[in-house]
Amino acid sequence: MPKKKQPQRMCIVCGEIKDKKLLRRIVNSPSGIHYDPTGRMNGRGAYICDQPECAVNLKKKRALDRAFSMKVGEEVYQEVIKELSE
Repeated sequence: MPKKKQPQRMCIVCGEIKDKKLLRRIVNSPSGIHYDPTGRMNGRGAYICDQPECAVNLKKKRALDRAFSMKVGEEVYQEVIKELSE
């Protein structure tokens, strides 16, 4: 029986392609931008590595602005970075 393919996603900060299960999902839903620990929330998703430098560079590179094609406020970046570090 052939091995089942794992979905691949790219980190929005460093650009590395990894298995979807190894990345964390940030979702842009109608209620706002949130960290999605389940990976199943409705909305547009963007993925980020577990590496600490990716969380630090998220705001520096304005990666959420590019991923969601919109202006994201400083408070949203701070909230997402705080949730990722927990």
